[in-house]
Amino acid sequence: MEKDIAAFAKNKYQDIKIRISEFQSNDVIDIRTWTQPPQGAEKVPTGKGININVKLFPELKKAIDMLEQELKTNNLI
Repeated sequence: MEKDIAAFAKNKYQDIKIRISEFQSNDVIDIRTWTQPPQGAEKVPTGKGININVKLFPELKKAIDMLEQELKTNNLI
């Protein structure tokens, strides 16, 4: 399965893309930087990112919820 879920601009030339994909026969959540190559028309994935097995999603969500709380506590968001 290859499916883009969300993307947002990191800066003028790069995006962060969240997708569901397959890696070594495992379904994974892929969170990766995509960049505009100098000669390219389309953005391409970089090595900067992480693949997480979809089975670990509940733990990832819990960690992001904890991060959100900490950011709010410290008035960062």
